[in-house]
Amino acid sequence: MTAPDRFAGKVAVITGASRGIGFGIASALVSDGARVCITGRDPVTLAAAATELGGPEVAIGVAGKADNADHRVDVFDKVAAAFGSVDYLVNNAGINPADGGLDAIDLGLARKILEVNLVAPLAWTQLALEAGLRANRGAVVNIGSTAGARPVPALGMYGVSKAALTYLTRVLAVEVGPEVRVNGVAPGVVKTKFAAPLYENREDEVASRYPLRRLGEPEDIAGAVTFLLSESASWITGRMVDVDGGITLL
Repeated sequence: MTAPDRFAGKVAVITGASRGIGFGIASALVSDGARVCITGRDPVTLAAAATELGGPEVAIGVAGKADNADHRVDVFDKVAAAFGSVDYLVNNAGINPADGGLDAIDLGLARKILEVNLVAPLAWTQLALEAGLRANRGAVVNIGSTAGARPVPALGMYGVSKAALTYLTRVLAVEVGPEVRVNGVAPGVVKTKFAAPLYENREDEVASRYPLRRLGEPEDIAGAVTFLLSESASWITGRMVDVDGGITLL
């Protein structure tokens, strides 16, 4: 369900999109006619990604940290100057700086994970609503994780943050409808630099646990996200869609 012009005239902000899943989403949106603003921490990588997407006529990059309030304001100021109002927001930026169980996690790291993976998506959404999302009857997609659906001891705090993001998605859907739809996508292991520690040097072993016997690609997630943003999903809100090769069935 793609078309070169299905997002023509639309403007999207995608956080954490200099590579991986975020870049895949941005690329799919641009391919279908949207203009995008992508964010990321590394200005060099971000600038290269924006150029690859087509340059300033269709894609701009604004470097900064997702949990930085000044950065968020700067993004929407630059979007307004370059493209006008916002139609779509994809909250993709996320971190997982702590491995292991919750019984020994550094509380500073726990707070940081929640700040980036949960509080920041709320803050981005609040600003996007003011920047045109509500007036344009737009849509939000939050990128969750299958780690938020069931306990994964090695990803404890990350899973907690993603479980909370699922609940946030549902509450926002109720509160900002009918003007704005809010949904989410929960990926399994996707072949990106972020997820590399989960499968590196043992991809076949990890993939064998999945009913579809392969790991995800950024394009798999991008397809689900662009569907949820599109008019084809105009009667869907408050859903967290598993895009996981069937792993949560087991």
